Amino acid sequence: MARVVVDVMLKPEILDPQGQAVQRALPRLGFTGIADVRQGKRFELELEGPVDDAALARIREAAETFLANTVIEDFTVRVEEEGK
Repeated sequence: MARVVVDVMLKPEILDPQGQAVQRALPRLGFTGIADVRQGKRFELELEGPVDDAALARIREAAETFLANTVIEDFTVRVEEEGK
């Protein structure tokens, strides 16, 4: 089986209240030097067959229509290497 990962992030121009809350909390917890935090989502899809162009096209379609709100979010699709 192959694993394909879809990462979904808010577009840069969209405010990220969760990321801002984490950014404000980190220094209070002793984690300094972090300039910005953006919160996102990660989907791991296990494929039954090979990861070919058709399979990746179907996953991109699923990401665009279901996994991400493309009005406010961007997404990337990548094949994860075995053992990672």
